[in-house]
Amino acid sequence: MAQHALKNPWKWLDEFRGTDFCGEWPTLPELFFINAKRFPEASCFTDFEGPGGAKQTLNYKQVEQNIKSLSAWMKKNGIDRGDRIAVSGKNSPEWATVYLAALTCGATVCPLDYALPESSLENLLNTASPKMFFVDEEKYSHFNEGKFKFEVYSLSPKFSEKYAYNLKDDFSSINTHIAQEDDVAAILFTSGTTGNPKGAMLTHKNLVSDCFIAQTRMLVLQSDVFYALLPIHHAYTMLAVFIETISVGAELVFGKSMAVSRLMKELREGKITMLLGVPLLFNKLLAGILKGIKAKGFFVNGLMHFMMGLSYCIKKMTGLNPGRVLFGAVLKQANINNLRVAICGGGPLAASVFKVYNEMGIDFVQGYGLTETSPIIALNPVDNFKIESVGQYFFPYAEMKILEPGEDEVGEVAVKGPMVFKGYFNMEEETKAVFTEDGFFKTGDLGKLDSEGFLMLSGRAKNMIVTEGGKNVYPEEIENAFQLYTDIAQITVQGYIADKETKSEQIEALIYVADDLFQRLGIKREVSPFDKLVYDSVSKIVAEVNKTEQPYARISKIILLEKPLEMTTTQKVKRVYKK
Repeated sequence: MAQHALKNPWKWLDEFRGTDFCGEWPTLPELFFINAKRFPEASCFTDFEGPGGAKQTLNYKQVEQNIKSLSAWMKKNGIDRGDRIAVSGKNSPEWATVYLAALTCGATVCPLDYALPESSLENLLNTASPKMFFVDEEKYSHFNEGKFKFEVYSLSPKFSEKYAYNLKDDFSSINTHIAQEDDVAAILFTSGTTGNPKGAMLTHKNLVSDCFIAQTRMLVLQSDVFYALLPIHHAYTMLAVFIETISVGAELVFGKSMAVSRLMKELREGKITMLLGVPLLFNKLLAGILKGIKAKGFFVNGLMHFMMGLSYCIKKMTGLNPGRVLFGAVLKQANINNLRVAICGGGPLAASVFKVYNEMGIDFVQGYGLTETSPIIALNPVDNFKIESVGQYFFPYAEMKILEPGEDEVGEVAVKGPMVFKGYFNMEEETKAVFTEDGFFKTGDLGKLDSEGFLMLSGRAKNMIVTEGGKNVYPEEIENAFQLYTDIAQITVQGYIADKETKSEQIEALIYVADDLFQRLGIKREVSPFDKLVYDSVSKIVAEVNKTEQPYARISKIILLEKPLEMTTTQKVKRVYKK
C-alpha cells in the first residue's frame, strides 16, 4: 500500500520550540542543528570523490562541526548579520557546508550558476556585492587575481590555504540563533546574467515552510537517501533535495555529472531512494529501459507491455503496487530498484512517460513551482496522483487561483502563501509588478484547476500562440507529445507568420535530430545534416503527433537544426523567440 503523507509533518518540532528555536519556523541552521542533535551518527553528506572514486560519507555530527567551525571563522573575519556570501561550484559537501555556515552567522547566501562564463558571474557578483566568494577549482584562479572587492576562497582542497574545510575557528561559544525566520536566507538569480540581474529574495521562513508543507503531499523518511544530481544552486534541487534532506535527518548523495556510467554507479552504490530530476533525465532513463525490453523480441515486448498495463490498473484501483515484483529485474538492471519515490520538476513531463514509470512499480509523481515560490507550490500525492496534472496545490496552507480564465478555463496561475518570496533584490518596481492588488504572486504560467485543487499547466503566458481563428495554442503541450520519440533530441515549437498581409500565425517546429537516427540511416551528420532521409523520418514523427492534436494546433512547418539549442540549468531548451 502506498505510504500516505502526514497531515502535520512538522508536529515533532514542538519538542524543540522555545529552546532550539523561537519563531513560528526554525531557521535553516536551527533546523540542521536540531536534526544533528536527534541523529548525530546518521549519514549526512556523501560523495564519490574518494581514492579511485570511492564512496565517502560524513555523519551529522561531523558536518555540524564543519559548519560551526567555518561559521565561527566567518564571524571572526568580519561577517555580520545581513552580509552576503556568494558560492559557486559543482555539487559537493563543501558547497552545502558553506551555505549552512553563512546562514549560521546570519549572512545571506547568493548561490551562483557554476556553468556561467566568468564574465556573467562577475556581473552577478557586482549586483550581489558579497563580502566573500567561495568558488570551485576551475574558476578559482580567475577570481583570485585580487581585482575584486570581495575575498575569494576555495571549495576545492587543491587550494589548501583557502579551502573551506581548512578555514576554522573555535565554535564553543558560537551563537547559532543569530538569523531570524524573516531574514533573507538566499538570493537566487533567475535571469539577467547580462544587464541588470534579477535576484529573488527567499527568507528562512519561505524555505523551511515550503519544505514541510510539501511533506503534506509527500512522505519523507529519515531513512531516505536523496540524490543531488541537478545543480544545487537551482531552487528546485536546493529545496526539494538539499533542504528536504536535512529537514528529517536523511542522507544526501552529491552527484557532479550526468555521465551515464557515473550516474549508474552512484544510483547503485549510493542506494538512492529519492530521485528528483527533470524530464530529460527521466526520458533518457526510460528510453534505455524500453530499448532493453524491445530487444528481447516481439513476444516478450508485447507480454511486458500487457503486464505493465495490468500493473497500473491494479495500482490505481487498489493502491497495491505489483510492479516492483513484476519488473524487479528490469528496475535492478537500470539501477533504480532502490527508489522509493521519483519526482519530476523543472518542466512538464509527458503523461505517457509518467504512466510508464508507475506501471513498472515506481511511485513517480510531478511537482510544480518557481524560484519566487521557494519553489514548490503543487505536488502530486503518491497515493492519489493524476498523470495529467503537475500536482495538487497546498491548501489549506496556501491559496491558488486562475486569473482571467478563458472559455477553456485556462488563465494565469497566481498563488499566495508562506513560501512566496519577499521580492526582487533592489527592484521595487519589478517586485510590485508581479503581485496582484490582493497579494497574489503572478507566476506567468497558464493553467487551470480541477475541483480537487489539481493544477493542469498549459505553458508560459509569453509563449502562447494565437492562431488566425483566435485559438490559443500552448507550445509546451505540443513539445511534450514528442518526449518518447528518441529520434528527436530537441524540439521547440513556436508561431510563425504564414501570411504577411493577414499576419495569420501558424505553428513551426525547430528540431535537432538525435545521433541515433543518423547512425541508423548510415548518414554522417557533419556531412549531410539536412539529408532528405533524415527530413522524411522526422516528418513521419511530426505527422503521427499531428494526428493527436486539434487541427489548429498542428505543426505546419519543420526546420531542422544544424547545432543543438542552448540548454538551461535544469536541462530545458532555451526558447528561441521570433524577431
